[in-house]
Amino acid sequence: MFVIFYSLLEYIFIQKEVMIRLHLYLLFFCGVCLAYLFLYFIKYFKNELTNQIKPVKKIYSLLPQDSHLQIVEEEYTVSELEAISSMNAALEMKIEGKYDKAFKLFKHATNLAPKHSDILNHYGEFLEETQNDVIQADQLYFQALTYSPEHEKAIQNRQRTAPLVEEMENEILKRIDKKRDQISAIPDSFIGLQRAKKEAYFQHIYHTVGIEGNTMTLSQTRSIVETQMAIGGKSIFEHNEILGLDAALKYINTTLVNRFGPIMLKDILEIHKRVLGYVNPFSSGEFRRTQVYVGGLIPPSPNDIPPLMKEFETWLNSESAVRMHPVKYAALAHYKLVRIHPFDDGNGRTSRLLMNAILMQAGFPPVIIHKQDRHRYYEYLELANEGDVRPFYRFIAECTENILDTFLWATQEYISTIPALENDSKITDLQALNINTTNFNKTSKTYFLQIYFFLILSRLV
Repeated sequence: MFVIFYSLLEYIFIQKEVMIRLHLYLLFFCGVCLAYLFLYFIKYFKNELTNQIKPVKKIYSLLPQDSHLQIVEEEYTVSELEAISSMNAALEMKIEGKYDKAFKLFKHATNLAPKHSDILNHYGEFLEETQNDVIQADQLYFQALTYSPEHEKAIQNRQRTAPLVEEMENEILKRIDKKRDQISAIPDSFIGLQRAKKEAYFQHIYHTVGIEGNTMTLSQTRSIVETQMAIGGKSIFEHNEILGLDAALKYINTTLVNRFGPIMLKDILEIHKRVLGYVNPFSSGEFRRTQVYVGGLIPPSPNDIPPLMKEFETWLNSESAVRMHPVKYAALAHYKLVRIHPFDDGNGRTSRLLMNAILMQAGFPPVIIHKQDRHRYYEYLELANEGDVRPFYRFIAECTENILDTFLWATQEYISTIPALENDSKITDLQALNINTTNFNKTSKTYFLQIYFFLILSRLV
């Protein structure tokens, strides 16, 4: 009996142990299944989240967040309101006869809102009425119409000023032609003219590379051109810029100036080949193959350059272009070429050399754009990009007249011996240098000193 009872208990315990093991196995299996199921859901939701985020790649985002855009919009509105407030204050100062304060307030308003048509129009009216500056006023009216073509007051003002400005420009060009003819009457053998030409040559190289950031002084530039010797403490790049420009000027002087016929695309490439021949011979004389960015301007893509340059060559030799006044023709050629920006480097220097090649063919000396006028030079190019190219070619006309006055001053001794020329050339030293209250840049004192010493040197025999 005891044995049977013991056997029964043993059987029950064995079955219970089996059941416990079975439960443990079942629990383990369920845990493994749940783990796999959990991993599956994690992977599934991770892929879903990745697919949702994939179209928005933060690293390539070109626009700021909406909150940032809202902040910029608010700041712009505040600036515009401040500009309008300054304009109203300027108008009050104008009525009270406080023109100096009104002028400063108008300048402040245009700096805050340079594209506000009302401000531009009122500023133009102020300059026209109080300073009799018709040219600047007309430029402001033109800008106002660029941003608001239907601006009635600006339309009326420009209808009044445009003929006056055109007449003034024609008078300037006639005066320039007259001075060119005076210089043309002087024989090349005259020592004063020879010295003036030589000094102008060095000045042209010095200022042209200086506009691009070259730090060589005038005496160092002269030394490199004359001796081909290196200057201590200066980079090879700056030396090569000067040598390249010297080679390009000599090419123009020996080929294009005395050659009959049009200026072709290959001539522009030859100029550029010499400009960059010492700096980067691999890209010299070749169109760029990559996209470049120039300040706020995006030049044409590399694929568009060949057809655009072919179109530019056609315009360069068209009857309408050739019949323009040489100064206007040269200035427009400069602007059009630099606007296309066909090269990786040297676009500005090549454009200025092309401009001078056109002027020299017409009997003008090479125009010098002084490095001190760099800001004005780029400002007028920017205005041309906005649609008004007239300020740029007026600037080129001013530079042309400056170099003509310099040559006339340097050759006064010869001119005074010829009655016909003496009567046409009674100008003082300040008049010859075009130093007056309307067009003298007060910040260009160093420019005046350089020209003064240049003239003194050219007078020495």
